[in-house]
Amino acid sequence: MRKPTGQGRGTMIRKTALRTVPLAILAGSLVGCQLPQPIDVRTRVIVEPSPVKDVSPIVEMPVAGRPACGPRVAIIDVDGVLANENRTGLMSQGANPVDLFRAKLGYAAGRPEIVAVVVRIHSPGGGVTASDIMRRDLERFREATGRPVVACLMDVAAGGAYYLATATDLIVAHPTTVTGGLGVILNLYNLEDMMAQFNLVGTPIKAGDQIDLGTPIRRLPEESRELLQSMADELHGRFRETIIRERRLNESVSSGSEEDPDVLFDGRVMLAAEAQRRGLVDSIGYLDDAIELAASQAGLSRAGPGGGRGSAVERLPTVMLHPQRDPVQSLYGISPNRGIQGDLFPIDVPGLNRERLPTFLFMWQPDPSLR
Repeated sequence: MRKPTGQGRGTMIRKTALRTVPLAILAGSLVGCQLPQPIDVRTRVIVEPSPVKDVSPIVEMPVAGRPACGPRVAIIDVDGVLANENRTGLMSQGANPVDLFRAKLGYAAGRPEIVAVVVRIHSPGGGVTASDIMRRDLERFREATGRPVVACLMDVAAGGAYYLATATDLIVAHPTTVTGGLGVILNLYNLEDMMAQFNLVGTPIKAGDQIDLGTPIRRLPEESRELLQSMADELHGRFRETIIRERRLNESVSSGSEEDPDVLFDGRVMLAAEAQRRGLVDSIGYLDDAIELAASQAGLSRAGPGGGRGSAVERLPTVMLHPQRDPVQSLYGISPNRGIQGDLFPIDVPGLNRERLPTFLFMWQPDPSLR
């Protein structure tokens, strides 16, 4: 039997990855020791990645009702952190959520037989710009096609994920959905004291006092803090204006004057019942209910084409829009946007991963390493 030559489209590529990990800092933190000089440990790892990039086309995968012919409802899933980057892993190449969402909308727009769309959302939010791009794409889809779009909020739909949902005609939340998180966060870290324990001193050469704004190697000066805070406030104002406009919130509710001040916009999350009471969602139900609402908005009977017994979900053809290489079997199948293993080094030290730049987030983030 011939051995693989390393040539051909489907052949695995063997690479050697070198990565420097700050083991000195981690080890010193654990034992409380001080080192006179920094230690630089290089780890040599043999990696056999999956094919370079997934370019699998978007296809329809029937998940409910009759065979997918004639008018049908399409489900577009939005899962995980919203970031305009590929979610890579040790053995896999994840999807770019922004790119994948646009591709699915593009597919639906080109198929007039797709008469309505349900956007199924399970996400804590994500980058401000990524969330804004996805929301704008959904707005343009609605304007261009005139088709009804219903959002169905799953376990979590907070921050930028809720921001995305406000671009739909109706928002349905599961009874146990956690939503809200209408705030802005920028994660910065001060490692100055920890670096001093190991005799590490940052020596940046710069032109422009604020070019290293937010650097972790020194405490954040008050002037820098004010600059960043003003940016966060401006982004929050944009977020707030959009929610008030799209959800048609009256001033007494949107300003919080009748209850706690700014209760909707202080970043807190809430369950579906409270969100409905405050005007953030239209109804509480399940994915089946969202599909029936979308079908009804499209002018299709509750029983589906041809009449008969059964709900729209049982009779109306319903499809998931997914990459061809990523089959699903039910309404709840997902498109992965993260690799099998996120990092070569299993411990994530906030502020030390230079591959991920700090960015303002529309995201509920109880765990600062969530990304």
